[in-house]
Amino acid sequence: MNRSDWVAAGMIAVVALVAATAPMLLSHSRPACLDPDAPAPHDGMVWIPSGDYVEGDTLYPEEGPFTPVHVKGFWMDRHEVTNGEFARFVAATGYVTEAERPADAKANPGIDPDLLQPGAMVFVMPERVHGMEDISQWWHFVPGANWRHPAGPGSSIEGKENFPVVEITHADALAYANWKGHALPTEAEWEWAARAGDPHPGDDHDQPKQANTWQGIFPVLNSGEDGFVGLAPVGCYGASKYRLFDMFGNVWEMTADLFRPRHGDPAGPDEMPRMGAGARYTIKGGSFLCAPNYCVRYRSGAREGQEADLAASHLGFRTVVRGKQPSP
Repeated sequence: MNRSDWVAAGMIAVVALVAATAPMLLSHSRPACLDPDAPAPHDGMVWIPSGDYVEGDTLYPEEGPFTPVHVKGFWMDRHEVTNGEFARFVAATGYVTEAERPADAKANPGIDPDLLQPGAMVFVMPERVHGMEDISQWWHFVPGANWRHPAGPGSSIEGKENFPVVEITHADALAYANWKGHALPTEAEWEWAARAGDPHPGDDHDQPKQANTWQGIFPVLNSGEDGFVGLAPVGCYGASKYRLFDMFGNVWEMTADLFRPRHGDPAGPDEMPRMGAGARYTIKGGSFLCAPNYCVRYRSGAREGQEADLAASHLGFRTVVRGKQPSP
């Protein structure tokens, strides 16, 4: 769904509901879990070597078909971009995220002007659900929700500088990456980095053991056995062979690629005009909302399409730098 679909469907959550359930979204303040390794040539990044692998998986239709891929080496952020890092970008540039601005009426034709107000999607744990098809039972469009107030007015990121930034859109992520002189990873780059050198699909199906995911019955019961109910600070779980943290779980991560239902599908004639607002981009890795009974996308081959202009409380990103391999 795009923003117009959500708002037209009447999914405006009241601020009181969000304030009451905000603890379900954000764990209480805790120190960063990331271990402070010595800086890399690109500070906070690690080198991902070139390689060949088979892209894709078989759990959901959009994960196929298996496709041979070659990836050139590149630098990648060790962890998701944090609130603190994004705040420094905003302080330096004065950037205002899309969730902090009124929505574009041209991109949402026919919508009530009162519903074009700034806001974002917020997960609110329901007490009960009636089936799993209607995701409006736990997702709400909340006016006033943004990266500074990820559960809506009354919520805050104070003391959570080391948590991944959320409630940002594809354009916001690109703006940050461009400011750093970085880029968003392609889907192939992201998946290769998540594989950590393993060329074979399906070998990371046990990743929830090393990730912030949902334990229990989604969306009504989360035991928090992994230490968090909601977001976790970056780097709380074991690093991969490539020294990357949180490639699975915690937050979905944006890529640079438009989403197509199958690997290798040719670009449609209307795709180029749809880049930007209204387009859907590929996201990878799953989030803290993925559970054995729902989503199950905490795998390298998993993928989904995300509306470019719709910010959400389970969506973040990391960046890459394409360049030469470091000296030994």
